[in-house]
Amino acid sequence: MGELTITKEKVLQALSTVEEPDLKKDLVTLNMIRDVVVGVNQVSFTVVLTTPACPLKELIRKNCVDAIHNHLSKDVQVTVNLTADVTSIRNNAPLLDGVKNVIAISSGKGGVGKSTVTVNLAMALKKSGARVGIIDADISGPSIPLMFGAETLQPLITQKNGKNMISPIMQYGIKMISIGFLTPPDSAVVWRGPMASQALRQFFGDVDWGELDYILIDLPPGTGDIHLTLVQTVPLTGAVVVTTPQKVALADVNKGISMFRQQQINVPILGIVENMAYFTPAELPDNKYYLFGKDGGKNIAEKYNVPLLGQIPIVQSIREGGDEGRPIMMEDEPITSEAFKATAEALAQQVAIRNASGQKTVRVEVR
Repeated sequence: MGELTITKEKVLQALSTVEEPDLKKDLVTLNMIRDVVVGVNQVSFTVVLTTPACPLKELIRKNCVDAIHNHLSKDVQVTVNLTADVTSIRNNAPLLDGVKNVIAISSGKGGVGKSTVTVNLAMALKKSGARVGIIDADISGPSIPLMFGAETLQPLITQKNGKNMISPIMQYGIKMISIGFLTPPDSAVVWRGPMASQALRQFFGDVDWGELDYILIDLPPGTGDIHLTLVQTVPLTGAVVVTTPQKVALADVNKGISMFRQQQINVPILGIVENMAYFTPAELPDNKYYLFGKDGGKNIAEKYNVPLLGQIPIVQSIREGGDEGRPIMMEDEPITSEAFKATAEALAQQVAIRNASGQKTVRVEVR
């Protein structure tokens, strides 16, 4: 039998040299190391990541193994278990109290594929292991039910603490609510701004969302009543702006970013998603054709000093998935799946960095 020379204290001392790449502090200080177990020339522990969609999880695992080998012994057998506890700065929020992060998905203009991006980002986060919901805030033009193949579904009403609550539709493991679930499929929702805004408030306060890591809010295009209602009603973790590379879309993106950055609103921009960045034919997966221009989203991200979360190609299967009610992220198609997966990981990464700052977004007060 060998001699037990490894202690928990020595393990933690070694791991205190491993820095979390985004938060720039060591794993021990961040309380990310749990369940340390030592034995004869072996050690195991759990690293609690800030999100299951962490793009750097394998780098963190490798750095932990290297730290044990460099500071204790190269003969030590190291088992690193990875789990996640999504961070939040929304403690004790009066609305969406069980939701850790509320993220607005916006666009300066229509037709840039904002809802398609929302749906597939949600699916990518879900596939990583996160609990995800979607609020379809486009009251007059709801598209989330169609994209999830749920047009015929209707939410149930349940009692919670003596109050009637709407149970969100669950499809493909994602909770969602939309005016499209509450009105006939072919009827037009012709409501004035105050009525649409009241519907959005009900999605926040009268829906039993339960515990979620992320809720994505699919906003209508532009800057209007719904956007103002949103920032007045719930504190946001941040906003994502979707655009295409062409100039006519980018001109409106400037307005959208400016709205969130107004002093009285002050919602952090988590990043830009450039949709329809290039066309890639299925039979020529290595070819890229820049139909709407090149790097427009990248350039606007650099202009405003915000991250470019991802560049999503135009692929026929993305459109087919939306029309058929099966988001493309449910399939194992390498081009599109990798693009959305990488974008979702970049978004989760920015949320974790944002939460680490500890600065909460406050609701806009109208005076």
